[in-house]
Amino acid sequence: MVKCNCNHDESLDNEYTLDKGRRRFMLDSLAAGGLAATLGTAGMMRQAMASDGVVRIGYLPITDATPLLVAHANGYFEEEGLDVAEPKLIRGWSSLVEGFTSGHFNLVHLLNPIPIWMRYNNDFPVKLMAWAHINGSALLMSGSSSAENFSDLGGSQIAVPYWYSVHNTLLQMALRQAGLEPVIQEQSAPLGDNQVNLLILPPPDMAPALAGGQIDGYTVAEPFNAAGENLANGRLLRFTGDIWKNHPCCVLCMNENDVEAKPEWTQKVMNALVRAELYAQTNKEATARMLSRDGKGYLPMPEDVVVKAMTHYDPDDYASPDAIRHEDWSTGRIDFSPYPYPSATRQLVKSMNQTLVSGDTTFLKGLDPDFVARDLVDDRFVKKALEKYPDAHLPGMDSANPWEREEVIKV
Repeated sequence: MVKCNCNHDESLDNEYTLDKGRRRFMLDSLAAGGLAATLGTAGMMRQAMASDGVVRIGYLPITDATPLLVAHANGYFEEEGLDVAEPKLIRGWSSLVEGFTSGHFNLVHLLNPIPIWMRYNNDFPVKLMAWAHINGSALLMSGSSSAENFSDLGGSQIAVPYWYSVHNTLLQMALRQAGLEPVIQEQSAPLGDNQVNLLILPPPDMAPALAGGQIDGYTVAEPFNAAGENLANGRLLRFTGDIWKNHPCCVLCMNENDVEAKPEWTQKVMNALVRAELYAQTNKEATARMLSRDGKGYLPMPEDVVVKAMTHYDPDDYASPDAIRHEDWSTGRIDFSPYPYPSATRQLVKSMNQTLVSGDTTFLKGLDPDFVARDLVDDRFVKKALEKYPDAHLPGMDSANPWEREEVIKV
């Protein structure tokens, strides 16, 4: 067992952290498709750091990172014979993408649409190896909001963590179905009654912005919804796992060059991660306590917030607004199941084509969902790991064909 020595000070004064100005520049540059130009040749030369056999983890302080952190905390990497460096906590997605593409990290969790954008818009050899978790996100509104349904959100300012995120995709899907128009504009610009303005905020900045009245709501991963409830007087409007049943959110990613050059190393990494997901799924409260700042300190949130984020999914407590409308789905607030179902990748590619983002989305036009499911995802290693830890596979699937499922979306 280890104690995480991650720096959780909000300034995060290390080489991976960007000040707000540079973070804004990175965000705009990356979203516009200038990944290689932004990183530059010097950054690419640091790729060698990821090739020394040491597992180097970068993560955001969200429960999506749980498999990475549990595998580190419980010594699963070492038990597979691997050397592992201390995980590095990063505040925003652009910084994490930069660290991964420049070779500082060889194992990361990324929002599911990000690898699609990286591989097909920026030609970066990212491989989606497994899902980090399922469900685990929500739309949270200010305590002063009277909204009970998506149709009540006209005229609102809603923050999303990244343009290429399941959060943005599902939010816009729900808004369109409610007859509202998602827009991206300056917050000071006039907003129609049938419009909802979307803006990007790093997850750690969301609850303070909500408490300060700078936004009306946000959609993000846990524990920032639980934090918004406990610390910013927020009201949960809807859990995303109640819209898309057992949807992927963050995925576990590696560089394709590492995967092909080091298959044995890759398999050992995946064994540790699948084992970690099984532990987290069967020990949610203990996992939450361990991850919290009162435990091993991987996440900068107190124990009660992280425990709530992982375990509290009571339809009676979330009846007004009605945040859980499909009790029969038997989902949790967050669950852990690593297999990356091809049907979900296909569904995501189709949905991304209908999602408004800032920047050039030409790469999505004509992008074949079946091709992406075969080309982006490498499930050889997670399948083999699931043979070793079969209970980590999502229960209730077709035993005759456990690698396929039907996607269920009901807004």
